[in-house]
Amino acid sequence: QVQLVESGGGLVQPGGSLRLSCTASGSIYRINNVGWYRQPPGQQRELVARITSGGSTNYADSVKGRFTISRDNAKNTVYLQMNSLKPEDTAVYSCNAEVSLLGFSRLFNYWGQGTQVTVSS
Repeated sequence: QVQLVESGGGLVQPGGSLRLSCTASGSIYRINNVGWYRQPPGQQRELVARITSGGSTNYADSVKGRFTISRDNAKNTVYLQMNSLKPEDTAVYSCNAEVSLLGFSRLFNYWGQGTQVTVSS
């Protein structure tokens, strides 16, 4: 089985920065596309940023120029660097990964448990 574990959330003042990590463990052959999602209180989950296996990225308009997604394949980890944080960035942030498992030909989809990000003065 595969586990995705997010870390790096917390309380930060407006204008501050946080770096979230999403680390996968288990019988992994390769991690393919990975997305960071967020769910603000009382709202639906939305895609924040996505990175392909080849390193191509795309972002929600609301975070372009402030957030950067990156990956370290050797560590099975994807990062979300969040700068110039705003109160409206407050949400539970979760990662979602498409994973190739050892011994299987198809892709599997996994979610992490989420990490809380609160932007407040």
